[in-house]
Amino acid sequence: MKTAHVYGAGAEKRHVFDFWKEMFMENQIVHFSRRTVSVVLLVAFIGALIGSGTMYLAIRDRLPAAQSASPVQSQNVVHIQAEGVRTVDIKTAVTDAVGKVGPAVVTVINHLAPRGFNPFSGQVESAPKASGSGVFISKDGYLITNNHVVEGSKSLEVILRDGRKLSAKLIGTDVFADLAVLKISEKPPAALEFGNSDALKPGETVVAIGSPLGEFQNTVTVGVVSATGRSLETGQAYRMEDLIQTDAAINRGNSGGPLVNLEGQIIGINTLVVRGDGSAGDVTEGIGFAIASNTVNAVTRQLIDQGSVARPYLGALWQLITPDIARRYQLPVEWGVYLTQVNRSDPAGQAGLQEGDIITKIGNDPIDQNRPFINVLLRHKPGERVQITFVREGRAKSTMVTFGKRAAK
Repeated sequence: MKTAHVYGAGAEKRHVFDFWKEMFMENQIVHFSRRTVSVVLLVAFIGALIGSGTMYLAIRDRLPAAQSASPVQSQNVVHIQAEGVRTVDIKTAVTDAVGKVGPAVVTVINHLAPRGFNPFSGQVESAPKASGSGVFISKDGYLITNNHVVEGSKSLEVILRDGRKLSAKLIGTDVFADLAVLKISEKPPAALEFGNSDALKPGETVVAIGSPLGEFQNTVTVGVVSATGRSLETGQAYRMEDLIQTDAAINRGNSGGPLVNLEGQIIGINTLVVRGDGSAGDVTEGIGFAIASNTVNAVTRQLIDQGSVARPYLGALWQLITPDIARRYQLPVEWGVYLTQVNRSDPAGQAGLQEGDIITKIGNDPIDQNRPFINVLLRHKPGERVQITFVREGRAKSTMVTFGKRAAK
């Protein structure tokens, strides 16, 4: 983690002599006698009295006289009472939320596959470990964490707040949402409910709980919702969407832990933090992001019910087209996907799409920098019939496609 440097604004230094030189012209200092000063102050005081009296008379002439206080008849008084207004002690609310949430948060230990035999040492190298955080969402022992926390695991275990270590079974994962569901055989000490992430507003107080660095279990950080509906590049062919941005500190090892509101409800699952590399002065202390709870709830239900998330299936191999690629190969469009292989028996082939076609739009969503092909595709469901716009031999065309179903683990 890189440290952000804070530079204070520099102030110009000035010598005392320069100050006095500006106040008094050189060799022309005016001397006042005590008597002169007294006279000036007296005149100023009298002037102030006269001025204030004149102002009072002017105002009195324009404003009606104030009525003297008298008992008010009760029938003439209208009592207005604000409804739904309450005063919240933030400190108490945070501690109450932490007390409710704490027992449900765990440390997730990922025992990765062994690296194999080391011919130099003559021994099998021990399996490395990775760690993150997780949270129970049901009394049946189901808990959620990030996909990247459990990726490549040979076995998994969780550490409860009381220090107990329990083995956990991987139920299912979804790489696009970066979510995973695990299950323990014992009854968990607590389980949290989901809040409505669509109702979140910037400025709301939120609490992040997790195990930074895999060591500092149940670490609590407090912040606010900085923004909602964020999307970020993943380094793959898709973007993570509908993220909650927060200034609550989210460090390595916090991944998979809950972001909760003051009611102790899950409103997000912490997934990543963005830090500037300092190369262009873009150093930050860390901008945290969490997967919105409504997305988490929808994905985890499918993972629990069927072990995977059903994604729409097109049945074609493709290559992303960007402005640079379009210029290099003199393509007719700047953004889209170039179909390199189409299976005739799959949805794309059945709809008449061919190799060399360039898909530019699915439904009402054009494919561009902010709307990658995968994200646009994932907005639809298996079995849904959608119009696809494409370019063939320089001419724009369209066809109707009925998406198939493919489970993405």
